[in-house]
Amino acid sequence: MVMGGAVRGVVVHHALLQYEIGQPKNNKSNPIFALLRKLRFSDIRTAISYELALSADQVNFLQTMAEQHSFECLPLTASSPDIAPREIAHIWGHTSGTILYLLPNCDASPPITCAFFSIAPDAEVTSAMHKSNLIYMDKLDELSLTICRLNKQAISNNVLTVGYIMKPSREEDFAKRGAFPMYPTPNGLIFLPLTFELPISTQLEEVDVILHKATDEIVSIELNSSSEPSYKISYTTGMQELQRYIENHNHCFEVDPLNSIYPVLDRLKIQQMLLGLEDLNAEGCCKVRAPHFLKVNSFDEPDFVQKLHDAKLSVPTIVKPQVACGVADAHSMAIVFKVEEFKNLNVPLPAVVQEYVDHSSTLFKFYVLGERVFHAVKKSTPNADILIKSSETNGPGPLLFDSLKSLPTATANQHSGGQDLGLDLGLVKEAAMWLTRMLGLTIFGFDVVIQEGSGDHVIVDVNYLPSFKEVSDDIAIPAFWDAVKKRADSSNAMKSVDKQETNKCKTGQSPV
Repeated sequence: MVMGGAVRGVVVHHALLQYEIGQPKNNKSNPIFALLRKLRFSDIRTAISYELALSADQVNFLQTMAEQHSFECLPLTASSPDIAPREIAHIWGHTSGTILYLLPNCDASPPITCAFFSIAPDAEVTSAMHKSNLIYMDKLDELSLTICRLNKQAISNNVLTVGYIMKPSREEDFAKRGAFPMYPTPNGLIFLPLTFELPISTQLEEVDVILHKATDEIVSIELNSSSEPSYKISYTTGMQELQRYIENHNHCFEVDPLNSIYPVLDRLKIQQMLLGLEDLNAEGCCKVRAPHFLKVNSFDEPDFVQKLHDAKLSVPTIVKPQVACGVADAHSMAIVFKVEEFKNLNVPLPAVVQEYVDHSSTLFKFYVLGERVFHAVKKSTPNADILIKSSETNGPGPLLFDSLKSLPTATANQHSGGQDLGLDLGLVKEAAMWLTRMLGLTIFGFDVVIQEGSGDHVIVDVNYLPSFKEVSDDIAIPAFWDAVKKRADSSNAMKSVDKQETNKCKTGQSPV
């Protein structure tokens, strides 16, 4: 048992940071600094220590780096684990909890010593030299795992540990909003950043729930050329190892497993699925629907124009790669104003030609977090007549863009701001629950535009594990935690039922 409660502070000796003196730009992407920022985002007090004998240039540089990353700098008379903890405790006297102090284990293996001790008001610092208060590490990547273990021991074994993996920029975006705390949330979750720099099996021994953005780990996607969606997905070695572990161990599960994610990787699959929205519509009411669409393997097909007509498509149309994410050109799109412009169109094939809906330049972004649905209103592309006029001014040819970077948007006087568009929130929430059942996803998003004239609510895009950053953090983050916890509780309940049925079979009883 760790005395003193959860880990509330971490001090790292400067010699472990692998920084370059005089090169602050080179240190900006330093993975060690990124690791320490995760602690700060978890409200764990974080500092870099140095000895008073360090040169003025080195001290100035460390202070600059610490300020850049919002860390503290702690000058100590000595770095040894029998002296430094008492000095740290004196400086951080108002920080109550367990403190970790990491320093080089000079000329020894493992190369990193982690001394941990407790700070409490009017209490003597626990002797860090005691054998049970020292942990040894081979690399700093083990720090998060160490904090997770100590927190679980100090607080309760009833908490659930959520291991998560996604690309660094996405992870930092979530973490700095407080989504991934390393100490328990109000509903009993601890978040552990997984890393492929350490054996996955060692990390997952501590994990109950796995949350991943698998598309960040895709190496390639191969689609077939038939009308039916079919693909071969290659993942990074680390992601493959993660999946093998999940398949062979039933103590942890994925919030949203890969087989539930596959449909959102394929725009054709999603379009075909959205056709089922028709079942939600009632006579005399506005309806929710999929956009009209056409799968295209080649823009040079002799009956291409007739196929557009049969699919109820007319220019302008928006053309998207069939692969929706996970590869470099998945967001390379085009708005085509004339049929002739399809010839030699620079959009990856196979592609999906999608209806361009006049929508008063207003996009409704919906986020599903378990049983809760949120939405935000965003400025979007102009109506077709404005786009056509703009194309005539800018010269002939399709409008090519990257939807993540350069989506053309309307000017202020072309944007309704969501007013007077008649959003039927009840209808869209019903569609959200329908999508939840169809996809089997816990956390996902989708975009809705409302067609001028008809009032049709058209779902034009679906994605999983979105950032939901348009929703206030004090609302979205607790809803996110709640969605993960309820998904975990549901999975555990199902496992319990399965175990009971198995036991009945073994004892000769008839399963219910």
